[in-house]
Amino acid sequence: MTDTFTVADLKRMLLACAGADEGVDLDGDILDRRFDELGYESLAVLETGRLIERELGITLPDAALTESDTPRALIDAVNARLSRNGAEHAAPA
Repeated sequence: MTDTFTVADLKRMLLACAGADEGVDLDGDILDRRFDELGYESLAVLETGRLIERELGITLPDAALTESDTPRALIDAVNARLSRNGAEHAAPA
């Protein structure tokens, strides 16, 4: 399992789940652009979220997917879950 979920990870998963709209440059600065501006409707974000869960072995709260309206918000939610899972599985000191 990975320690950090990155924008590159998210781009790869978005493309795998929903492709990319013509005219949208995912290689540009997309962190604070809304998913709908990038051509991704809520269903595409939900599908991407399920792929994230499968690949990373985590469970995201529904709110993390429905309320994350930008890549930065979703990346932060995923990394928060990864940190929480890491802390839960850490060996006691």
